[in-house]
Amino acid sequence: MEHSGRFIVSSGKKLRLGVLVSGRGSNLQAIIDASEAGAISAVVAIVISDVAHARALRLARNHGIEAVSIDPCLHATREDFDATVIDLLRKHEVELVCLAGFMRLLSPHFIGEYRNRIMNIHPALLPAFPGLHAQRQAIRYGAKVSGCTIHFVDEGVDTGPIIMQAVVPVLDDDTEASLSARILTYEHQIYPRAIQLFAEGRLEIRGRRVFCHETDTPQQYAKRAWGAVNP
Repeated sequence: MEHSGRFIVSSGKKLRLGVLVSGRGSNLQAIIDASEAGAISAVVAIVISDVAHARALRLARNHGIEAVSIDPCLHATREDFDATVIDLLRKHEVELVCLAGFMRLLSPHFIGEYRNRIMNIHPALLPAFPGLHAQRQAIRYGAKVSGCTIHFVDEGVDTGPIIMQAVVPVLDDDTEASLSARILTYEHQIYPRAIQLFAEGRLEIRGRRVFCHETDTPQQYAKRAWGAVNP
């Protein structure tokens, strides 16, 4: 699907994030830590979960962030559920939606409401191994490297334009758990970085490609050690 080529620019104030979660919230914690440390020009305005007892909700409340659970069973359709979520996001003036272990597919209406303003993190180097159990897929396929991907969300499953990736080796004795743990450390690094690029208005989508506009001088950029992270 073709995406808008417009340059994505946020306002001068801190970017307001809405984080959607279903589980323990380790990536949410990384985002909150980066925000509280001043490492990103963003603040988590609200956390929403489809699981009432998700650990991520308690985590958010411990940081003074409003955290809300919405029961999907009380909504007749996916669109009805998403409409409730959208209403909360609007009330909290959310500018960027971050999926952090959110296990529901978003409806086309939701994606249309926040076109090019929804990010997701996936524990594989997309387009390889989309969907569930990506780490298990990588091991079974015999991949020598895997990693994680930050991408904008479109109507497909893990098919949106790629913003950033980090490469992680797959070791001969890896299990799904050990590979997942190694990848997770990089997830916690690149999600805040991608959010900051968005907050600085440095991301541009052209078709399927996302371009990062540098603010450093060439000399500053050359000195920066990105390791196995791109960009």
